[in-house]
Amino acid sequence: MDIGIGLPGHAPWTQGRALVDWARRAEERGFSTLAVSDRLVWTTPEPLITLAAAAGATSRIRLLTSVLLAPLRANHALFAKAVTTLDQLAGPDRLRLGLAPGLRDDDFTEGGVDYATRGRQFDRLLDRLAGVSLGEDPVGPRAATEGGVPLLFGGHSEAAIRRIVTRGTGWIAGDATVEGVREFAPGLAKAWADAGRPGSPRLVATVMFALGPDARQAVSAAIEPYYAFAGEEYATYGASAALTTPEQITTAVAGFAEIGVDELIFAGNDPDPGQVDLLADTIGL
Repeated sequence: MDIGIGLPGHAPWTQGRALVDWARRAEERGFSTLAVSDRLVWTTPEPLITLAAAAGATSRIRLLTSVLLAPLRANHALFAKAVTTLDQLAGPDRLRLGLAPGLRDDDFTEGGVDYATRGRQFDRLLDRLAGVSLGEDPVGPRAATEGGVPLLFGGHSEAAIRRIVTRGTGWIAGDATVEGVREFAPGLAKAWADAGRPGSPRLVATVMFALGPDARQAVSAAIEPYYAFAGEEYATYGASAALTTPEQITTAVAGFAEIGVDELIFAGNDPDPGQVDLLADTIGL
C-alpha cells in the first residue's frame, strides 16, 4: 500500500512557502503522493495553483486533488486547459485528479454557480476535459500523461459509482474509516466488473492526522472551525477522529492495508512542515 501526505490547507496556515516546503520534504522522505484539498469559502489554497508550485519544487512525487469541487469550475474550457497545463508542467504520470460535486451550497453561492444543477455541470466538464486531454479539442495543450490525467471520484451515490466505472480509475474516500471502505468496496467492485472494466478500481483513503505534543490542540484548531457548518456535534466528532499518536497511525496503516486499500493519504492539520518528518519517522519512511 502506498502512503501519501496531504497539505494542511484547511488549517490556520499563514505562510504559503511553508506549503512548498511540505512538498519538498514529502518527496525527500519518500511519500508516494502530495494531496491538496479544495473549498471556496475558506482559506484553503486553490488546488491547481498549489500543485503547480509543488510540481516546480519536486520531480517525482505524485500530485493529487483530494478532492477538487469540480462543478465550481464553471468555465469548462479554462479548467481543462489549466489541468492539462499542470500535467505538462509536472511531467507524465504525476498528476491525478480526485473530484467530487461538492456538498456546501455556500461555495456555489459565492462562486455564482447553480447548486441544483451541479451534477449535470460536472458531467459536461468531464466531457470537455477528456477532449482537451486527448488533443481532440481546439483548447490546449493536450495532457502529457498518455490517455489523459487519471480521475478518481469521491462520494457514495449512484452518480459517483457511474462516474467511477465509466470515466475513472478508482474511488477516493475522504475522512475514511476501515469499516466504511470495507462496506463500500464490494459494491463498487461489482459495478466495475459489470461495466466490463478490467482489473479493479483503485481505492484511495484519506485520514486526518497531527503528531507531537500539541497534536490534539492542532486538530481541534483546524477541524472544528472547518466542520462547524455541520453543527457542533459533527465538528467535535471530526476532530476526535483525527489520528494524533504513533499508535493510531500504525494501526491505521495496518487496517487499511489489510482490506486492500491501494493508497492511504494522511492529511495534515498542523501547518509546521516538521509534521512531514514526524509522520515519515512513525511509519518508517
